[in-house]
Amino acid sequence: MKQTLVFILMVGMWSACQSETTENADVLVTIDKHSLSRSEVEQIIPKGTSQADSLLLAESFVRKWVKDILTYEVAERNIGSKDDEINRLVDEYRRSLLRHRYQKFLIESNLSPKIQEQEKIAYYEANREKFILDHNLIRGLFLKIPVNAPGLDKIRRQYLSRDPEALEAIEKFSMQQAVIYDYFYDRWIDFDEIIDKMPVQISHAAWYLQSHNSIEAYDSTYCYLLNIDEYLLAGSVAPYDYADMQIQELMINKQKVTFLKNFEEELYTDAVRKGKVRFNNK
Repeated sequence: MKQTLVFILMVGMWSACQSETTENADVLVTIDKHSLSRSEVEQIIPKGTSQADSLLLAESFVRKWVKDILTYEVAERNIGSKDDEINRLVDEYRRSLLRHRYQKFLIESNLSPKIQEQEKIAYYEANREKFILDHNLIRGLFLKIPVNAPGLDKIRRQYLSRDPEALEAIEKFSMQQAVIYDYFYDRWIDFDEIIDKMPVQISHAAWYLQSHNSIEAYDSTYCYLLNIDEYLLAGSVAPYDYADMQIQELMINKQKVTFLKNFEEELYTDAVRKGKVRFNNK
């Protein structure tokens, strides 16, 4: 408790120390050659955090830092300089980190993040087997309306229609009365995503979609209306517009792999040609 109070007093003095200009003025804790600054602690506290919560976060962070350093020093005294495996792993990690950062720099500098539409279409047509659905998709209209909304009976008669006048009436009604108005005749949505919003349970979704084109359900507060205009079952090839983002990601990843492979191969060939790499054939 005494240590906690001392720490809080130290934290409370941060603002008073702002006028100090020496480098040591920012140091909060020191353990041998290791030090933790006030500015480092301040950075871990989210903006808008209350003073009380800030003190708790700061104290927790400092205590963990102190424990980590003390544990590290004990470990270093006992096995640090003697453990070649640790040194090897540190060197390996450093090389891996530098490679990763440079590869990221090369990719960002040389590859476009956007794939042309015609390229994506060609890739989709040549690799349709990569885009098999593992869930059911639907296109349609979903409404969630309070059961006491005026005009609900009329909407129940209209929501299955694709007539432009009916759709316009539904949209106008929904702007004023509906809690959810989701028009997705023009895009595919996961069937389960819609069902999760309704007070219904469907055990055999594939059978249901093949034998029903709508769902009307109620609870004590709302009426739920779903018109299923089209469906695609799990196991089908995903339509291009639904798979678009996946195609983009796959093609970009393929470009990255090819680019880095070529870059590394050029480095290797050039280094061997210049004699930088020497093979011992003994």
